[in-house]
Amino acid sequence: MAQGTETPAGPPGGTSTGTGKGAADASGTAAYLDRRTLRRGSAGWLLLTGLGVAYVVSGDFSGWNIGLSKGGFGGLAVAMLLMGVMYACLVFALAELSAILPTAGGGYGFARRALGTWGGFLTGTAILIEYILAPAAISLFIGDYVESLGLFGLTSSWPVYLACFAIFISIHLWGVGEALRFSLVVTAIAVAALLIFAIGAFTEFDAGRLNDIPADTTAFGSNSWLPYGLLGIWAAFPFGMWFFLGVEGVPLAAEEAKDPVRSMPKALAISLAVLVFLALITFVSATGARGADAIKEAGNPLVVALQGGGEPTVLSRFVNYAGLAGLVASFFSLVFAGSRQLFALSRAGYLPRFLSLTNRRKSPYLGLLIPGIIGFTLAALSGNGGRMLNVAVFGATISYALMALSHIVLRRREPELPRPYRTPGGAGTSSVAFVLACSALVATFLVDRDAAFIALGVYAVALAYFAFYSRHRLVAGAPEEEFAALAAAEAELRRG
Repeated sequence: MAQGTETPAGPPGGTSTGTGKGAADASGTAAYLDRRTLRRGSAGWLLLTGLGVAYVVSGDFSGWNIGLSKGGFGGLAVAMLLMGVMYACLVFALAELSAILPTAGGGYGFARRALGTWGGFLTGTAILIEYILAPAAISLFIGDYVESLGLFGLTSSWPVYLACFAIFISIHLWGVGEALRFSLVVTAIAVAALLIFAIGAFTEFDAGRLNDIPADTTAFGSNSWLPYGLLGIWAAFPFGMWFFLGVEGVPLAAEEAKDPVRSMPKALAISLAVLVFLALITFVSATGARGADAIKEAGNPLVVALQGGGEPTVLSRFVNYAGLAGLVASFFSLVFAGSRQLFALSRAGYLPRFLSLTNRRKSPYLGLLIPGIIGFTLAALSGNGGRMLNVAVFGATISYALMALSHIVLRRREPELPRPYRTPGGAGTSSVAFVLACSALVATFLVDRDAAFIALGVYAVALAYFAFYSRHRLVAGAPEEEFAALAAAEAELRRG
């Protein structure tokens, strides 16, 4: 058994009669895991691809445009290109790792094998920060959309936040297959709307509008394409991420996937390809239709790109409503991802074990309800969606660096490990992701220093809990822990 782990539900005093301690421990572990089982085989590659796109699609409708106020069109374009490279390299690495270890732990499981218990907890906590805060932020944006569209006659948005968490968590509790099919339909609507928007926006495209932000002559290297200089490229990194943020969460559905060894790499590759295409057409068409200066701080940049300050058109109204669909798709899928990461960490004992209990439909009900309560409370009390998203981005960049590092370590330390899928370029590919992730992490301090320090504070509290309590109570029988323990045993045999 790995150091710092224990087998749950064993007999009192570690002894039993008749069957022996080993059989009793095995029986206790089986009973423990039986109450913490997800529904296997619920999602094929199509639903997984839809999940990957759903995580991200709301970022095409708003948020990315603020990067224009940091780097201008040229700065954001370079930032988007570099962040696209980072996500591509990371996705290729995750495709290999998820084929090796197809469990609900996702990034935590990969880091646990490569970097030990501390590395696993650091990675899992960073992912959890991202996937708990992002839905809270998006619920605020949904509330703003509903209120601005005059729906239901609401003058306050908190009922919308409550409805989002209550309705969509209920669908998740119904079952993962039903939840992912709902997500696929809403995502398809949002993607269709982006394509229709791009067609309409390109009819008004003018290349001269791309670089209409006046250059700051005091900034080093500034010109019409880089109005805020070379530093503006770096400051735009977090906003270049918005076109892809969340796609790395697809492996969290591994335990519920059909043939995850094959479907996971396929879904990751296709979803990233779709997101790259949507990012390019949305970014270029929206900026060229109205101008970078006009949309750089707009809360609804696609609508502004279509109608400017004039009267709403049929197309702009359609895009406005479709933006709501995009937000719902991302909210819904991020709730799923957060619940699965919480489930895996709890099942292995890193977090309180009761959080990983599943209902009769094999959904982690407490892993859905408790983050939902936290998310609703943050949304209702804070009201600052931008700040919460910046905290989420900070957590995401930490997890990216650690997941890329995990791939590098496993490639070098365990070259003979069976790999049904192999990352093109090997450790070189994940090294590129690691360097760019570290650069993006530093860039978050350029955008919102307060958000970065809030994330560090949450991290500090979580690490204290792990250091003083949970690391001494890990569950050896959890899939990710068992996988790491087997690796340690094999290494010891080789040394012997």
